[in-house]
Formats: sequence, structure tokens, C-alpha cells
Amino acid sequence: MSEDTPDSLIPYDSIVQEALRAVVGRVLGEIADSGAELPGAHHFYITFKTHAPGVSVPASLRERFPDEMTIVLQNKFWNLDVREDGFSVGLSFNQIPAELDIPYAAITQFVDPAVDFGLQFQATVADMAPAATDPAGNDEEQGEDTPVEETEDGSNVVTVDFGRKK
Repeated sequence: MSEDTPDSLIPYDSIVQEALRAVVGRVLGEIADSGAELPGAHHFYITFKTHAPGVSVPASLRERFPDEMTIVLQNKFWNLDVREDGFSVGLSFNQIPAELDIPYAAITQFVDPAVDFGLQFQATVADMAPAATDPAGNDEEQGEDTPVEETEDGSNVVTVDFGRKK
């Protein structure tokens, strides 16, 4: 494309982002329909903006993760409820149970390291620059040697970023 390419009057970037977030919903929906059992070695890292509209997390977690948080759905999770606009799930943080409600629009990354698959999203809420956060601190071992994202080695991470004219 040339530098003279006009701005699109069709919002392709938001249409693609919405479609890719629907992939997350479909995957989680299939897990919920199967009784919340993850097949094989599959497990999910889901990163989301903690202050995005509709996100519900305990105040203690919001204080620890003021901008962005990553949860892991692997061994110990419960009450996975998948809706058209988001999902809720129960997880344990430092052996304290918590219920989280996360709209798909708040998700910035979805990774299944068991099959080297990942999706990365543009933030949909204004003023969401990433901030440093503590490790998630879930009860089970998270496989610290497992890479969450490897984009330069030919992996299946899909990043969609439609540049805007400056």
C-alpha cells in the first residue's frame, strides 16, 4: 500500500478485533459445554485490562494489578460461565477463592502454550498503557519455563494492528 492510501470508511480493524475475540468465546464455550475439562495438555493464559468497563475482580486483585492481569485456566478453576459478551470464572489466588467477570472487549491476549497458539488484541478502552504487574500467584505451578508469546520464531501468535496515518 502506498502512503497515499486513504483512510478507510469501513472500520476493518474493529471488525477483525471483534471476530478474533469471538474465537476466545467459542473456545471457552466449548470448554464450558464439556464440563469445564480441558483436553490433553491445553491450558489458557488470558490477559485483560482490570479497569475496563464490565470487569469485575476483587478489590485486592485490582490493587495488585492496577492496569493488566493474566489469569491461567488450567487445573483449578470453577463456575466457568460463557456469555455472548464475556465470561466469568472462579479461581484461587494465594489460596483465596475469587470470582472474576471479564468482558471479551477487556481481553488483550489469549494464549494456549500447549499448541503454541495465541491471539493478541488492541486495547479497546482509551488510555490503557500497560503498567508493571506482579506475577498472577495462582495456587498451582504455571510452568514458568513455558513461553507465553514467541512471535519471531514462526509460532501461531496472531497479532492484528491496523496502523493509522500519522
